[in-house]
Amino acid sequence: MRAGISLQAVIVAIICTALITACSTDRVARIEKRDGVSHRHPPPANIEAIPDAVPKQEPPSRYGNPESYVVFGKRYYTLDDYRGYSARGIASWYGSKFHGQRTSSGETYDMYAMTAAHKSLPLPSYVRVTNLKNNRSVVVKVNDRGPFHDNRLIDLSYTAAWKLGITGEGTGLVEVVSLDPNSAKKAVAAKPVKLRKGNMLPELFLQVGAFGSAENAQRLKRRLEEQLKTRVLIEDSDNPERPVYRVQVGPIASVELADHLSQRLGKLGIADPHVVIR
Repeated sequence: MRAGISLQAVIVAIICTALITACSTDRVARIEKRDGVSHRHPPPANIEAIPDAVPKQEPPSRYGNPESYVVFGKRYYTLDDYRGYSARGIASWYGSKFHGQRTSSGETYDMYAMTAAHKSLPLPSYVRVTNLKNNRSVVVKVNDRGPFHDNRLIDLSYTAAWKLGITGEGTGLVEVVSLDPNSAKKAVAAKPVKLRKGNMLPELFLQVGAFGSAENAQRLKRRLEEQLKTRVLIEDSDNPERPVYRVQVGPIASVELADHLSQRLGKLGIADPHVVIR
């Protein structure tokens, strides 16, 4: 009996990983091509009236939650629990190229629904996404895996991106906070995040290292300033007993420039810099 259950679990895990990889690889292969709205899938006349997703209790996706999965040689790990998740990063969006295709959760992608893709949150999950530049906020259902472009945190449906005001640029600086269906009314009615004092826009950085030694941090800072010819900062921790010195490239003027700097950092042997927004 145990052997049968164990074998079944292995088979399901293999199927889950295969499905996620298949869905994700197709998106990665075409990610550099500009997505958009096509005449085959025109936007509804009342796109602004499309309501946010409403958090509700749902069973976990049978195929969308393997412990880990691999896309183009990189392994990603999924979270067991959505509760308490909060992160800032770069949002992108996907549209007509994937409209009607199968998502990693098994649902059909609808570019005019309020949905999103995330690399690690359980499928399904619900999150509030706030554009940190204009304070617009939406609630979406996470039902897919992605985005697998470097430096991206979440991939939004066309409608969600349109409501946040990022379809024109293609990306936006956002905050993503998980919502608990058990507190759905409070969660949906929650106030958006506060903008910085003085209406200052958020600033984008790439964190390339964290050190317990100020000397080591300074050494990397000098090296990168010389090789990149750009500004590099050291952010100190607030704990004098366990100091941490974070080396960050920036502030960076645009997501496009951040992508370019990431490529240059990779050539210098610094892979996967961490996006910081403050």
